[in-house]
Amino acid sequence: MKIAATYDNGNIFQHFGKTEFFKVYEVEDNKVVSSEVISSNGTGHGALAGLLAEQGISVLICGGIGGGAQSALAEAGIELCSGAQGDADTAVDAYLKGELVSTGVNCDHHHHEDGHSCGSHENGHSCGGHEDGHSCGGCGGGCGSQPSITGPNVGKTCRTHYRGTFNDGTQFDSSYDRGEPLEFICGAGQMIRGFDAAVANMEVGQVVDVHLMPEEAYGMPNPDAIFTLEIEQLPGAEDLTVGQQVYLSNQYGQPFPVKVNAKDEKTITFDANHEMAGKELNFRIELVEVK
Repeated sequence: MKIAATYDNGNIFQHFGKTEFFKVYEVEDNKVVSSEVISSNGTGHGALAGLLAEQGISVLICGGIGGGAQSALAEAGIELCSGAQGDADTAVDAYLKGELVSTGVNCDHHHHEDGHSCGSHENGHSCGGHEDGHSCGGCGGGCGSQPSITGPNVGKTCRTHYRGTFNDGTQFDSSYDRGEPLEFICGAGQMIRGFDAAVANMEVGQVVDVHLMPEEAYGMPNPDAIFTLEIEQLPGAEDLTVGQQVYLSNQYGQPFPVKVNAKDEKTITFDANHEMAGKELNFRIELVEVK
């Protein structure tokens, strides 16, 4: 099965008809086995359903979508989960776990085994269990005001091996361990800015070491992204533990990942900042191929 997500800066793009990229996930046994980013080639609303059908897409995960596009997807036999936001990989993971609720056509074959609710509540949040791994994608904070990335590889499909470490030498991610290079379109915002900028000027076969400050990676933590809720207003929250990563939805039913920061008898505090926010990151990057 193939799942497609509207894609921009590592996140779910919010306007289906204007999306420039889709991230396509190959799924076997309810697990993602591979993924790639494809271009919409400037295709507009009416033809996007056909483009996805040609790619063999079974499910589309997106943000906002109009009724005409919904009908076109239905005619093409493509299941729709709309209203998603945040990290694309996280949203697909949530879909596979039955935790992603569509605000458009309902994904009614999914169910909830953990007893948590994905419906909206008075406080605008609801809860569903979720485990989230690190992803190198996403622009982090403040990317919109920064100058565009330049270099001979910008706009080209690049394949890189990399190893990511914190300043104490602890490894947090490695394509070498997975045995497959990471493929992305350089300069398209699919990677954190510092990684993208390094690859933009590399030559095939070259290996570079880069040290990224938070502003070049996932940005600084936003204190407004930390919030406290009453446990009794959030079905399932009583079973959560500090440090656990879960999936909440806002008043529009749009899911987003958070981490449990604190909990007492009556309240629970969540942090919606990216887990890498505020961290300095080190990468050893090897450019394997440019297409």
